[in-house]
Amino acid sequence: MLKLVDITQQFGDKILYEKINAQINLGEHVGLIGRNGAGKSTLIKIITGEILPDDGQVVLSPKIHLGYLDQYVNVDETLTIQEFLQSAYAEEFEKEKRIGKLYEEYAESLDDRLLDRAGKLQNELDQGEFYQMETLIDELANGLGISVLGMANRLKNLSGGQRSKVLLAKLLLEKPEILILDEPTNHLDDEHVQWLTQFLKDFSGTFLVVSHDRAFLDQVTTHILDIEFGQLTKYTGNLQKALKQKELRSQTYMRQYEAQQEHIKKTEAYIRKYKAGSRSTMAKSREKQLAKIDRLTPPSDAPKPNIVFPYTAIVAAIALETDQLQVGYQKPLLQPLNLTIRYGEKVALRGFNGIGKSTLIKTLIEEIPALAGSFHFPNYTKINYFSQELAWENPLETPFQYLSNQFPKSNNKELRRQLSRAGLSSQLTQQSLKTLSGGEQTKVKIAQMTMINSNFLILDEPTNHIDQDTKQSLQDALSKFLGTVVVVSHENTFYEEFIDRIIDLG
Repeated sequence: MLKLVDITQQFGDKILYEKINAQINLGEHVGLIGRNGAGKSTLIKIITGEILPDDGQVVLSPKIHLGYLDQYVNVDETLTIQEFLQSAYAEEFEKEKRIGKLYEEYAESLDDRLLDRAGKLQNELDQGEFYQMETLIDELANGLGISVLGMANRLKNLSGGQRSKVLLAKLLLEKPEILILDEPTNHLDDEHVQWLTQFLKDFSGTFLVVSHDRAFLDQVTTHILDIEFGQLTKYTGNLQKALKQKELRSQTYMRQYEAQQEHIKKTEAYIRKYKAGSRSTMAKSREKQLAKIDRLTPPSDAPKPNIVFPYTAIVAAIALETDQLQVGYQKPLLQPLNLTIRYGEKVALRGFNGIGKSTLIKTLIEEIPALAGSFHFPNYTKINYFSQELAWENPLETPFQYLSNQFPKSNNKELRRQLSRAGLSSQLTQQSLKTLSGGEQTKVKIAQMTMINSNFLILDEPTNHIDQDTKQSLQDALSKFLGTVVVVSHENTFYEEFIDRIIDLG
């Protein structure tokens, strides 16, 4: 179905991959994994033709329709959700129009060939899904939680997350031969992740999916493509099986890499010692041999994340109380809320996408006003907030410059230390924010949080882009934090070990 042939890609001094090859076959359900910054999203863009590789090529089987979930695609925002989803059947609507025209022409000419052509087209419609279209749209809209938005609602009224769900629904209705999905669960809640999981498990076609949600990947994949050490390796089996194979392979690779480094070191020492002496001929010969060595890519220089949220003490029994609180924009999204969160409690907010979880949080941090009712934090509450949006006032700033501007009193050593503890290498701290991957940008935001003393952490979908090591470190940090924690996440496996209570918003 799809072949990657000798793909090489480099950004500045960083080689993402060199002469990588892979093949995706008919019916395979493939997960693409790798650390933040390994080049997963770049590889997706190469496959979809959004960017050209420095070298190599992507080969698709002839007449293959490749469908890509592009969250930034331009759409006609005046369309209703229903109309937009029906546009997945544009080809069938066109056939229906042609049938009508052929009958009109036949009425005038009585040419039987026109009837034959109309009959063939009608047969194609009968054998396809055109007449089940409304049922299929309803099933998808219910499964992904789109129906509750109102099928007559226009695209221009949707939030980014709601729009992503509608784009995903249209892509699934189009049934391309190959589906390319980049983080499809990011804007779905638990219930709709489960629905998408079942849909992809039953999907008879081929797909390539990038996701940091391990439970999701484990259930939907039959093969794994892993980017590591600048190479692409394909494993057979789901994520769990692939990771076992990868561990063995990584150990072998590290032994080979260390042995090669030792050989290079000894050879270089020999050359230095004898280059000008009686053994200069042999030294030059070894120098030539050394130049021909196919050097193994060194392991990632990314530091292991070690996240710690500084705590400032407060004396309080109740961390948050709301009284008939109504949140929303023009109209309330939820029934009046009466919540009580005890001090030191760790709480997960749950509810389907678009219900108002982020709106509630933005109301509590006073980013938007309450529509009615009230809420109360005790005196000396210090809130530390993580927003899921990756938006920067100056995307040309480096992470180091960004933190330096946010915390002008902090010295350079402290800024670099917190960026490193969030899992960013020294090289990445000097790149502009806009060149970083989603996971690397998230790490900058986490580093910012680790420089703020607080006693109330609020995190809105913090795991959307981060790799497993960072996720694990974030879990540990939230578990050890002595203050109150409110977290919104579609990954229940992320929060279920450290939370005390789940609040379901209906």
